[in-house]
Amino acid sequence: MGIIETLKGKVIVSCQAMPSEPLHRAEAMAAMMKSVLNGGAGGLRVAGARDVINAKKMTNVPIIGLTKPEVIPPNWKEIVYITPSLKHVNLLIRAGADIIAFDGTSRPHENCTVEEIIKMIKIQKRISMADISTVDEGVNCEKLGADMISTTLAGYTQFSPLKSNGPDFELLEELVKNVKIPVVLEGRIWSPDEVDKAFSLGAHCVVIGSAITRPQLITKRFVSRKEK
Repeated sequence: MGIIETLKGKVIVSCQAMPSEPLHRAEAMAAMMKSVLNGGAGGLRVAGARDVINAKKMTNVPIIGLTKPEVIPPNWKEIVYITPSLKHVNLLIRAGADIIAFDGTSRPHENCTVEEIIKMIKIQKRISMADISTVDEGVNCEKLGADMISTTLAGYTQFSPLKSNGPDFELLEELVKNVKIPVVLEGRIWSPDEVDKAFSLGAHCVVIGSAITRPQLITKRFVSRKEK
């Protein structure tokens, strides 16, 4: 069974922290990864070569690798910052990532194109996951040869206004209807019911991040609710 098939119906957990956050330390992130694996995560999505290498040492589940800048710029809606160049792709491949996640939107990349990123990943015999924000972007990435499409950037680009505080089920449903490759739901998933709905709409797998691995955001949700 191939890697993509092993992820069908699984919950993948995104274990990431910015350098300014306490959990960014290697030992803290490794503990987080071990914890979610103990809970049954079917895959991990991690940022940076360091965490890809550490994840590969502790598990055989598929590892999705990406890169991000140390500080997200204020104009993040207009620019590409998830695995933005061939150099970043190569770092993740050398680290051992099974799947390379990259920005598959129509925004300009760093000295390369989405097609070139997909080709490099394919040449290195890895799986390409295009993070997109619209149906058209998903269709385009399929045409360019992407292996999987994820709704990661829905609501986070100038082309996709934020529709709600929850997952973009509408985008998921439209992508499932318009592409033949696996579609992943990621973004603003906070409950098991939302995971069930994603699978009922045809999601291949689901990626959950903040609701599991970002304690400051989880805490803020409870504190903000109390203060209302």
